[in-house]
Amino acid sequence: MLTLRGAPALSDFRLQKLSSRIAQATGLRLNVYAEFMHFAELSSDLSDTQGQVLNRVLRYGPALPEHDPSGQLVLVVPRPGTISPWSSKATDIAHNCGLAAVQRIERGIAYYLEGPLLGTEQLAAVSAQLHDRMTEVVFHQMHMAEALFVHAEPQPLTSVDVIAGGRSALVKANGELGLALSEDEIDYLVDSFTELGRNPNDVELMMFAQANSEHCRHKIFNADWIIDGEVQMNSLFRMIRNTTECSPENVLSAYKDNAAVMSGHEGLRFFPQPDNAVYGVHEEDIHILMKVETHNHPTAISPDPGAATGSGGEIRDEGATGKGSKPKAGLCGFSVSDLRIPGAAQPWEQDFGKPERIVSALDIMLEGPIGAAAFNNEFGRPNL
Repeated sequence: MLTLRGAPALSDFRLQKLSSRIAQATGLRLNVYAEFMHFAELSSDLSDTQGQVLNRVLRYGPALPEHDPSGQLVLVVPRPGTISPWSSKATDIAHNCGLAAVQRIERGIAYYLEGPLLGTEQLAAVSAQLHDRMTEVVFHQMHMAEALFVHAEPQPLTSVDVIAGGRSALVKANGELGLALSEDEIDYLVDSFTELGRNPNDVELMMFAQANSEHCRHKIFNADWIIDGEVQMNSLFRMIRNTTECSPENVLSAYKDNAAVMSGHEGLRFFPQPDNAVYGVHEEDIHILMKVETHNHPTAISPDPGAATGSGGEIRDEGATGKGSKPKAGLCGFSVSDLRIPGAAQPWEQDFGKPERIVSALDIMLEGPIGAAAFNNEFGRPNL
């Protein structure tokens, strides 16, 4: 692994804000410095010329000050076993520059904490303020970044002994593999594999768990709706669709594709003729396409990337409807409980409690809009 220092990762203003956030969360007063670190996995040593090319490729942002950083190191890198979007682009650029020996480049941020020597618990508390636990991990020694390039060998299939162990064997596997199977799904699988006369393997169970998940199947929304013992005509999903069925005017497509389309207006477009490539004005219908993508759970755990991928899913589904669409704008909205801003708490605000894994309403409102706006803006679509 080749390690190369990069530019300062944060401006002085952002470093001051970060120091204030650490002090507010932990009570520790620290000076923080941050710079990018680049890690390259190589198939062979680079020549002097190739090394100079790689250095130029990774020379972006403000100039790195000539100094040796001091203080306790908190190295934040993407989770081992994942490849970050930055890594994919940077590796492509390196290959386009003729650096075939570079198998992959990954980037982290090295934070240096100057102040009192921190114990294990204090360092963990500070580290929690410096990384996103959903997508990143923390190391305290630079060489530990080698874990980014560990290549795991495929493991053999394992079977769950339903034939001999019965339902309890699958219940145990459900917990160990994190399948999140419901009780009736466990019964279904036990009956099915008992009838087949064989045991399921772990890949089959994982595929079933994903394909039959609420996200994919919408089992709750499509379930029977029973009130006081009387079966209702419409499921929850049918109730939602019922609005369009009762008032279908100007609805061109709904619930048939990734997004919905309503009637727009006639307009003029300027584009070339397919047969001769001559540009001209064309009058045609310009319909309006829209899509809602909820990302409540990931945004509540990790607001910035959670909201960002919500916007990404919206863009994806709009472009995958019919013959595609021309992106115009994205709307990003949040509904949260009391913000309870430190030093500005309001009389009506209360602490209603929350699961430990969920961040605060204030964290969501500080980080979530940035994630949604960043994804939209980087795609080239304004975020409202």
